[in-house]
Amino acid sequence: MKYKLSRPIRQCSFIWQRFGTNIRSLSASALTPAKPRLYGQPTAKTHPHLMKPGEVTPGITATEYEFRRARLMNMLPENSVAIALGYRTRYMSNKVFYPFHQNTDFFYLCGFNEPDAAIVLEKNNTRKGYKMTMFVPPKNTSVEMWDGSRTGVLGAVEIFGADEAIESTRFNSKIKEIVKNYKDIYIDLPAKTNILSSDSIYKSTSRAYVKPLSRIIQELRLIKSDSEIALMKVAGQITGKAFIETIKFTNLGFTEHDLYAKVDFECRIRGAQYLAYVPVVAGGINALTLHYVRNDMPLQNGDLVLVDAGSEYHGYASDITRTWPINGKFSPAQRDLYEVVLNANRQCIKLCTEKKNISLNKIHEKSVQFIKEGLSSLGFDLVEGDVDRVLYPHHVGHYLGLDVHDTHDLERSRILKSGMVITIEPGVYIPPNDAYPKHFHGMGIRIEDDVLVGETDPYVLSSIAPKEIVDIEYCMEN
Repeated sequence: MKYKLSRPIRQCSFIWQRFGTNIRSLSASALTPAKPRLYGQPTAKTHPHLMKPGEVTPGITATEYEFRRARLMNMLPENSVAIALGYRTRYMSNKVFYPFHQNTDFFYLCGFNEPDAAIVLEKNNTRKGYKMTMFVPPKNTSVEMWDGSRTGVLGAVEIFGADEAIESTRFNSKIKEIVKNYKDIYIDLPAKTNILSSDSIYKSTSRAYVKPLSRIIQELRLIKSDSEIALMKVAGQITGKAFIETIKFTNLGFTEHDLYAKVDFECRIRGAQYLAYVPVVAGGINALTLHYVRNDMPLQNGDLVLVDAGSEYHGYASDITRTWPINGKFSPAQRDLYEVVLNANRQCIKLCTEKKNISLNKIHEKSVQFIKEGLSSLGFDLVEGDVDRVLYPHHVGHYLGLDVHDTHDLERSRILKSGMVITIEPGVYIPPNDAYPKHFHGMGIRIEDDVLVGETDPYVLSSIAPKEIVDIEYCMEN
């Protein structure tokens, strides 16, 4: 590809003519692209059906990424550097690789979605407040013939706004030079799944000055921007519609795997890149295993099936659970137990506002009380520990965003604020134990919604997925 070269580069144009895209490093002022070209991920030029001009990733603009980095650097002290590391390609066996998924902290700061990359943010006194250096895999015709296009150092400057871009193969040597200039180095170690040799940091500076970065980034990630909320709404709609089709698809003679395949297909055909996690498709007593993912048993007449699934849409996850009768009709006992969980789900969602001045932990305590009251009304003779240790042993929810269990280092004891996205997922799981009414034995029911916390009202991102008994039975009948 031809580039319009700035004066410093024109004066050395023989270097460009000789080495082309094998330039090993580049500054932001060096060049301007003359026409579109292929990169290692979608751009507004190559994928106008997915992206608008000015977006670095679908739905997120260069301005927003810049704002995120600026906020991060404002939180760090003077004389500090932040190093965010991308992931490497991971393999299931030999040369068979898993679909690549980027480190979400790294992705949040720049949107670069290729393996073996890193960004270095050096705090300074410029108007922007920092210098951004990206380390990325270089353009390589031979490799790209097999693996597809790479963005390269030119694209790192042009598309991602780097002040300087350097080949990732030089990272371990170059980082030693950089960190020597700073008192505080913010980075997350150990780092076996990324391009860094941790010795590069420890040999270049005292360990006392190496500080964790992820928790600071998670503080930024906790409150979603309008652009992030828009993407998460779509993720919720995609998964909700997939649940409708999967509920309608359910029939006697099918297996858990059939429903797994159906929900996966329905999410992807609606625009999701893939499922956000391995789904739970648990028929009958299998639902008593909270993270049941074997999904290989036949579905039995008279049983319920619990499906916990979510899609990922341009980086952002949904996480929804629904439970329904395999034969299309709730039995009286199933209906009674389901209503207990549904009531807890409804009541907890009402609490998801900033005005309520409540935390996820406090909502969990409320959910336990709702479940206790509901089970007692059905004749359960409960003793201390029955609900929170046996019948409902998990938390009512977690934060949601770029990760399914988003901002995992942040406590659920903090007060909910407008712009947070959380899950509300009460459940009841009745083991075959004589301490509990026999007609409920082997039933596992969970109802999970994705909720955007508002100032005075919650917004349910997963509302398309049916959860009322009448709606579920209508879906299955039609």
